[in-house]
Amino acid sequence: MLDILYYFYCTLFSTFIKMKLKILLLFPFCFSTLIFAQKNTTLLEINKLINNWHKNAAEVHFEAYMNFLAEDAHYLGTDATENWTKKEFQTFAKPYFIKGKTWNFNALKRNIYFSVDKKTVWFDELLDTQMKICRGSGVLVKTGKDWKLKQYVLSMTIPNDKTKLVVQIKDTLESKLIRSYKQ
Repeated sequence: MLDILYYFYCTLFSTFIKMKLKILLLFPFCFSTLIFAQKNTTLLEINKLINNWHKNAAEVHFEAYMNFLAEDAHYLGTDATENWTKKEFQTFAKPYFIKGKTWNFNALKRNIYFSVDKKTVWFDELLDTQMKICRGSGVLVKTGKDWKLKQYVLSMTIPNDKTKLVVQIKDTLESKLIRSYKQ
């Protein structure tokens, strides 16, 4: 009888040790999976927010489009003179929304980067637009539970072998602008 109890005790103890060992071995994997899932969820969330912002412009939803911008946001357009506060950008954009003739930007590729505290995000994106491929970049800040766009920069891409031609086209207008900024 003592042999049976000893065998039972050893088997139980051995099983318990193996379970603890499995738990200890699985813990780092579970923890890293949780961190990865959280980061992946945040990436999905940020992508969805930016995609919805672009979609709100395409679908002529002025309020939803503008509400994504922080109150102190800046929007930099493709023209050298387009550096707008939120209020200035609203004034510029409103007539397009009223006429139902807004812009339709669809991300072709996007890179997203997080600050260490996960409260600031910056991104760059290549966009399919009516101007062909454009580049957008922006900064999002977590405010309470919401993300707000603090800055967005839209620029047209220029193939390197066409730069001289584009510079010639821009020369007259932008030479005057350069002189005015230097004064």
